[in-house]
Amino acid sequence: MKTLPKIAIASIVLGFAVGAVSASPASENWENSCASCHGADGKAQTKQGKKLKVRDYTLAAVQAEMKDDEMLKAILDGYFENGKERMKGYKDEYSEQEAKDLVAFIRGLKP
Repeated sequence: MKTLPKIAIASIVLGFAVGAVSASPASENWENSCASCHGADGKAQTKQGKKLKVRDYTLAAVQAEMKDDEMLKAILDGYFENGKERMKGYKDEYSEQEAKDLVAFIRGLKP
């Protein structure tokens, strides 16, 4: 009977460990999904960023215009302008927490 609780505890610990390993840090997600347009530094000085006229996230004025809930929605559902998709959504790739971590990462791009 004593082994059953140990097995249950081990299963719970293993579940937490697997969950922690599977979630990528925001910087890695940024590099994998965002940097090609927004730039590694958030200045959008990439070929794609310039073509799409992506805004510089390091500017205080740009950051002040952005609302966290709107950024979260754009990350998860995509960003549309005049009915046209300008950025794909990542809800199938990132959890809501990972998207929130990306919002915090973007906020950290402002010096």
